Amino acid sequence: MTDTPARQHRQVSALTRSLPSWSLPSWSLLAAGAVAGGLLGGGYGLVRTPEYTATSYVVAVPTAKSDTATALGFAQAYGRVATQLAVLGDAQVRAGVPVATLRRGVRTATSPDAPMVSVTATSDRPELAAGMANAVARALTRHAEDAEPSTHVELRQFARAVNPDEPSSASAGVTGLVGASAGGLLGGLALLARPRRAGAGPGRPASVPGPAFAADTQRQL
Repeated sequence: MTDTPARQHRQVSALTRSLPSWSLPSWSLLAAGAVAGGLLGGGYGLVRTPEYTATSYVVAVPTAKSDTATALGFAQAYGRVATQLAVLGDAQVRAGVPVATLRRGVRTATSPDAPMVSVTATSDRPELAAGMANAVARALTRHAEDAEPSTHVELRQFARAVNPDEPSSASAGVTGLVGASAGGLLGGLALLARPRRAGAGPGRPASVPGPAFAADTQRQL
């Protein structure tokens, strides 16, 4: 019996379905993303220069002509002006670094409940981080001394910064875990955004009838 185009198409389709499928499972996107992200994050943690952080504290003390509430208010004000050019310009000599370095590496913070200002410095050298924090804190107290006759608030150094023993930057293990989590998340998003074909089984594309089979079907109808 002569094979018709429809019979030939059915034979080819049956042979194709009998062949083993070599497509990757869906979860492979998650695994690949997590592995790639972990490797990139761990590599970044290894090559990144470690950073050290040191903090110095100054406290605002009211004089006989002032009170605690006034000292608290001026502590907030001194925390805002500590990173201004007038203070950093005086601190650069003691710190031994340019003003631009102090501007990048020094941050201040205040408390709404205590008249205290924290001066935190970050550097790739532990002794430089402590020196920068202490220099800015000292320059801030000197500016407060000049303004004391009008503010009636004295600014004293409460605690000096010391050389940190360990870096404050994240280790290679931490950056690797963060990278693996981010990579797995991106892999999951890619899996959700991947288009799916109707009627296709897992790892196997749907069978699309050829032109010969469609024409033969129309003739039979």
